[in-house]
Amino acid sequence: MMGGDRAWLRGRRGRSATIPLAASLALTGGAAAGCESPVPFYRPGHGSPDDPVVGLGGPAPYLPRPSGRDADPAPLPGAAGGAVYAATGPGMIAPTARDLPARLYLANGRHIVVIEPRTLRIVRRVGAGRSTARVVPSWDLRRLWAADAAHGTLVPVGPLSGRAGRPLRVADPAALYFTPDGHDALVLSTRTRSLDVRDPRTMLPRASIPLPCAARYADFTLDGASVVASCAAAGRLVRVDVPHRRVTATLRLPDGAHPADLRLSPDGGAFFVADAARGGIWLVDARRLARPGFVRTATGARGLAVSRDARRLFVVGGGTLAAVDFATRRVTARWRLPGGGSAVPGGVSSDGTALWLATPTGTVCAVSTRDGRVLRKLHVGGRPAGLTVHPQPGRHSLGGTGLYR
Repeated sequence: MMGGDRAWLRGRRGRSATIPLAASLALTGGAAAGCESPVPFYRPGHGSPDDPVVGLGGPAPYLPRPSGRDADPAPLPGAAGGAVYAATGPGMIAPTARDLPARLYLANGRHIVVIEPRTLRIVRRVGAGRSTARVVPSWDLRRLWAADAAHGTLVPVGPLSGRAGRPLRVADPAALYFTPDGHDALVLSTRTRSLDVRDPRTMLPRASIPLPCAARYADFTLDGASVVASCAAAGRLVRVDVPHRRVTATLRLPDGAHPADLRLSPDGGAFFVADAARGGIWLVDARRLARPGFVRTATGARGLAVSRDARRLFVVGGGTLAAVDFATRRVTARWRLPGGGSAVPGGVSSDGTALWLATPTGTVCAVSTRDGRVLRKLHVGGRPAGLTVHPQPGRHSLGGTGLYR
């Protein structure tokens, strides 16, 4: 073991550390061992996802830590972010997405309306299908996928060029997700009651896993090996082992339940599942897929978003925005949304100050995550089916709406 590693293992702390002799010579052109590195290093698990680390097995690529206003705030160990959302804090945009302009992508009939969020100026309208239902960032954040479930197509869209590619035939892409390792794209099909496994770049089919019910929303377990999907009409949750291509567990919720969007808790121990019919969220044990409890928020609760500090879960539906504390599992605030109806969440802004929503009457608005005030709004018209904020903090996208790790 090199001298610098021994020093670190003996308990040296701080933002930079002594590096091994070989690495020191490479960086300084032969400086003596033990010199302070010109590049700040982090112990494994500290710093932002792309920062260099001391010790074997650290994340790549080898990049200097940014400074000034471009620096990514490091997550607080054991506090905000937890094991699940440690890489989705304020400003923690992945290297692959840092050059992308901040945009809102509104799925609105035949077009995707692209909006600049600061000025609320419509940048362009992209034709990406006859009836685009949602826009989903790819796992590596480099492209967007426009899903048209009614006509069975997925259309790639370049966030820089703004051009739509050739439509790919995909039967009933009701929802699109990506495994946390980026190996597979997962298409939920409500018509065939299946989870179709596809290549995440070409969307060519790899396998199809039959499901006991028609699922539309999903999230992944802490280890990333299984996906849990919700079936609204059947009132059930289904867990699928993706590598082994099989259903491993199901949970039937009480009669009358209509589970919709779901999110894993920051510690990975529970799923929070929105239920529009019951007017709240179910708390489901992630390991055993058991039902430990229910939190009432408001009638029509269906859309979810996690705050940038991962301390609160925002629940949208029925003209109400509710904030639920992850730790206490209690509602800490309820705010009425403008125009009523069931707004569609698009994601939390990079700095965490606003939640972007699209209303059924064709209005896009930013709502303060502190007090629920409407900060900005733009009337676009039409009947928006989905809204996506891109890019958002995180190492990669897991698909759906605002689902990042």
